[in-house]
Amino acid sequence: MRIAHFSDLHVLALDGVATHRFFNKRFTGWVNLRLKRGHKHKSVHVRTIAREITKAKVDHVVITGDLTNLALEQEFDAVKRLLEDELGLHEDRVSVVPGNHDLYTRGALRDRRFTRSFRGYVASDLPELSAEIPLGHFPFVKLRGPAAIIGLSSAVPRPPLMASGELGSAQIEALRRILAHDEVKRRTPVIILHHPIHNPPSKLKTFAEGLWDADALIETLSVVPRGLLLHGHLHVRRQRSLGTPLGELLAIGATSASLVHENEHKMAGFNLYEIEESGAIGKVEAHVLDPEREVFRVESVPRVA
Repeated sequence: MRIAHFSDLHVLALDGVATHRFFNKRFTGWVNLRLKRGHKHKSVHVRTIAREITKAKVDHVVITGDLTNLALEQEFDAVKRLLEDELGLHEDRVSVVPGNHDLYTRGALRDRRFTRSFRGYVASDLPELSAEIPLGHFPFVKLRGPAAIIGLSSAVPRPPLMASGELGSAQIEALRRILAHDEVKRRTPVIILHHPIHNPPSKLKTFAEGLWDADALIETLSVVPRGLLLHGHLHVRRQRSLGTPLGELLAIGATSASLVHENEHKMAGFNLYEIEESGAIGKVEAHVLDPEREVFRVESVPRVA
């Protein structure tokens, strides 16, 4: 089974947005766009990546959050058009989870903008095991060949200048139930969420940007002998090992699909993974975009301690 992974699209769409909708956290986001992010993130690269993924003949695509920039309805509509027109895969072959930018304001959470826009992409094969959280029903599960794709929501609205995430006890308990299910146990879990499980060493940075209940998630995953734990958020491709009492998970991050950067490990692209029929994890590789020629070169995903 071949799985493509990309993340942090940061699609921006401001046409028709009333001025009063920037009188909240979006104001600091707009300033960031004007001063920095808007010059580095190019939505055209997201479309190039989506078209390349269709050529790669993958079985499933996972997108680990921050599909939008400011969680506006116009942005969710633009992302959905991109997925349907450029990726061209049926909803049951694509899984998406939200990032902090997709719940940029409390209004985005209250209206459940993410789950309303991507209802088919977050549909679960085991809905009875999910927990009801403010955004909807998570985790969702898709049983596909030798893989069990499990989508978690780590996104929560935060004050300006904060981008941290949290799963919450209800979602973690639901994950325990899912990992104990026979149909999941006989497959290799591919767990997707926006925030990485490895937090920064600084408590202040973890508070501002990390996953607050990462330790609880690590404990829950102690029953897993092998699997993939896929994330975005950091805008850098890398892989780390997460040892469990029964084996090992590979925690792998994808860079931003729209980012133009001189560092090759941050330059836009997507990751590709293979899971063998036996459930063993095979190839792990990065497809890095050359923005001038619109071609991709294949690299290894860097390992970090």
